[in-house]
Amino acid sequence: MSARPSMSLSLDLDNKWSYLKTHGNDAWRNYPGYLPLVVPRILDFLAQRDLSITFFIVGKDATLDENKEVLGEIAAAGHEIGNHSFIHDPWLHLYSATDLEREFEKAEEAIEAVTGIRTRAFRGPGFSLSTDTLNVLGNRGYDFDATAFPNALNPLARAYFFSKSRLTAAEKKQRSALFGTFSDALRPVKPYRWTLPSGPLLEIPVTTLPLFRVPIHFSYLLYLASFSRMAARLYTRTAVALCRATRTEPSLLLHPLDFMGEEDDDDLAFFPAMNMPVTRKLEIMDELFAVLLDNFDACTMGEFARNACGTDVALREFPPSFPHRSEGMNLGPSAGNDA
Repeated sequence: MSARPSMSLSLDLDNKWSYLKTHGNDAWRNYPGYLPLVVPRILDFLAQRDLSITFFIVGKDATLDENKEVLGEIAAAGHEIGNHSFIHDPWLHLYSATDLEREFEKAEEAIEAVTGIRTRAFRGPGFSLSTDTLNVLGNRGYDFDATAFPNALNPLARAYFFSKSRLTAAEKKQRSALFGTFSDALRPVKPYRWTLPSGPLLEIPVTTLPLFRVPIHFSYLLYLASFSRMAARLYTRTAVALCRATRTEPSLLLHPLDFMGEEDDDDLAFFPAMNMPVTRKLEIMDELFAVLLDNFDACTMGEFARNACGTDVALREFPPSFPHRSEGMNLGPSAGNDA
């Protein structure tokens, strides 16, 4: 058995329409997508490195005929399947418990229909999380949540996104917790448990740089590389060194756009690092993975969760508390979203 630390890898399979929706572009309602283009590219990249990861799938995509074959190929290749909600609302934290139940049920059924897998892992779109969400996950028997994102740059990321968007003032208010708030950055970087009425629920945060709590997910590393590949490599090596020094086994996040270039879709030019050709982006991804795989053994989030629960070190426990989530309207699928 390897003595090297582990890292879990996951990919939020956000489709083009979900980015347009968050961006405030009504073209999302036609559900434009790129999954048949990018999923085979991602699967090939992972197969070349003999990697199995966790794909968080959006339920709506599983209902669209053009996506069913490639989503089935993800499961057939042996990757773990998680739930990324049904309609990818980054304001999921505003949903009532009843709306959340309906949202999860629809997503689970749609995803299972094309992959044959009943999801037991969840990540909220836009890192949206609430006490109701955790309670519903616990009641539905989920093994873990993977939404928490302890990132000190959350407010800056949201401000940057708003500056590039077409959102109205009302829509910006609705998305006021997009990517999380500064208080979320104070939560632990390592796995912990939520204490819920249904029992403890494991939380596996998206890992940020230990001590500094700034992003180390691949989209951010590619953004740095769009200015300087040397800076991106140095930043990655610094992240590895700090994770190993603090005994942090990282949970690292991928997105489809990490495998797409400027020639693949002009409509997504607002997204960081989409100003690079795909060949260059894949070369950078290859460099980043080489550094990480030299230092960690990669696994799915499910394997990571089982290892975390099986350690002798007691995980910290926290009662769920999201005071900033309870403010504003209660918005669910009944409030005008096509769910």
